[in-house]
Amino acid sequence: MAADYRVSMANPKLKSVTKTPQEANVIARRKPAAAVRTAYSLAEREEIFRRFSVQRPEPRGELEHTNPFTLVVAVALSAQATDVGVNKATRALFKVADTPEKMLDLGEERLRDYIRTIGLYRNKAKNVIALSQMLVDQFGGEVPETRDELVRLPGVGRKTANVVLSMAFGQATMAVFRIANRIRLAPGKTPDEVEARLMKVIPSHYLYHAHHWLILHGRYTCKARRPECERCIIADLCKSPEKSWEVPAPLVELPPQVIGEAVE
Repeated sequence: MAADYRVSMANPKLKSVTKTPQEANVIARRKPAAAVRTAYSLAEREEIFRRFSVQRPEPRGELEHTNPFTLVVAVALSAQATDVGVNKATRALFKVADTPEKMLDLGEERLRDYIRTIGLYRNKAKNVIALSQMLVDQFGGEVPETRDELVRLPGVGRKTANVVLSMAFGQATMAVFRIANRIRLAPGKTPDEVEARLMKVIPSHYLYHAHHWLILHGRYTCKARRPECERCIIADLCKSPEKSWEVPAPLVELPPQVIGEAVE
């Protein structure tokens, strides 16, 4: 809705009031708070996430893990790789190394043998050993629960940290740069900028699951190479310039997720 820029006419019967320079400066500095960039009204955002909540009432990440440590490792390994591919490699790995101490005992060379089917496995193995060592030396073998501490770990960036905070510790975080930009929900030039905007534009009562809803929507419907708009439950609301379909897909609850066997 356009802002109301009407200016009230002064009452001619009232005497003018002279303001001190200090008062004038205070008034000059007062500016209306800038609106957070999004292509959607509050009502549209409410409806988008209502539909996501109907489609996937309890969304989950699709990386197999048994504790916060194995989740950190799995997410670090998933960079430029599919969750399915990571799960295939880590099933055997996590049976023998599900703590930082066991990972250090395994060693970098043997670790490479477990993950060699994953892209960039040599560098990732080096990072996993280094982060395991840091966890033992600086965090008592426990995965920290703050972003600032997590991003200190080798191979762990802000996106990885956000996924861990969400999946392991139930914190409302965002790591959905591509999809937020594509559908113009919270467009921005950097992941940090997009994350900050998403936290403001997503209705607060949907924040807990919003991260996974958006990730899964991008993975299975709004795909990177070609969005499958004909299968989209928000096709009528979507404001993406790439949209090719106007009719929303039927809004039905999907079968429970089977972690580790999802089709990419």
